[in-house]
Amino acid sequence: MLGTVTLVIGATTLFLAIVLAYLQIFDIVTMLVLVVAFSLIQWLIAPYLVNMMYRVKEVPQGQLTSVHSILESVAQKAGLKVPKLMLSPLPAPNAFAYGSPLTGSRVCVTQGLLNLLEPGEVEAVLGHELGHLRHRDVQIMMFVSVLPAIFYYIGWSMMWSNLTGNSRTNNGGSAAAIGALALAAYFILNILVLGLSRERELFADRHGAEVVDDGADKLSSALAKLDIYGRRGATSRASRSPQTMGFKSLLIVDPDTAGRGQTQFAHNEQELIEQVANRKISGTEKVFELFSTHPNIVKRIRILQAMKPRIRATP
Repeated sequence: MLGTVTLVIGATTLFLAIVLAYLQIFDIVTMLVLVVAFSLIQWLIAPYLVNMMYRVKEVPQGQLTSVHSILESVAQKAGLKVPKLMLSPLPAPNAFAYGSPLTGSRVCVTQGLLNLLEPGEVEAVLGHELGHLRHRDVQIMMFVSVLPAIFYYIGWSMMWSNLTGNSRTNNGGSAAAIGALALAAYFILNILVLGLSRERELFADRHGAEVVDDGADKLSSALAKLDIYGRRGATSRASRSPQTMGFKSLLIVDPDTAGRGQTQFAHNEQELIEQVANRKISGTEKVFELFSTHPNIVKRIRILQAMKPRIRATP
């Protein structure tokens, strides 16, 4: 993960230096200020945007007492300060961790998640989300995600400038060439950021499996049910609304790729886990995974199941 972050930052610096040098306005201080300012502003205001997009409200201590109790217990096991418990009324089952220095750490669950999962599965999901907080995934992903966006806006502004005839570049260069370079940089950086996001999801899965009793099975069962929900089409309808498309990297599953496979009805959680884990990952699913913020659910469940012997052996 550290190597990927280093590569993203290094590639950003290189691409931005090329673009600014081509425009003969290269200034390393300006470049650093631009990158840091974008990252800082997005990080600080992100919780307010998330609350607005997902219609999130804080859950008082007197409400959802069982979920409060689970969150406090898992946080204690993880050695973390208990984050604020938030609730989104969305019917699509999901959960995410977020926050900033202005708001503190928060963990949100949707009403759909509470309706779908058993308490033990909710516990494992919260363990996963606390893993994101422990690893500072919120801060890191907010920072690296803004880097491709810089090139996206540079690219489209240059292309638009060329189309409207307002381009003025020294060295006889064309705005279209600069725009194409910037958009290529955006694509490359975005692939790297998506890969980093998938890696961090696997580490959060491991955290949930380790801090919760029988966490590997509970989280596997939760992921399998989320996959089934997506296959039935309910997630697809809810996830494509503007509220849920903005911050997919924060969610426990990517709503656009969950449920792409075929899974039959299971009589119990263990049978469901085995059915999903034994499912063949199609070539189409592998391609979709490259452009997803989350690993394929089948792969995640297989990794969790493979962890069980090591977790049991840990004193």
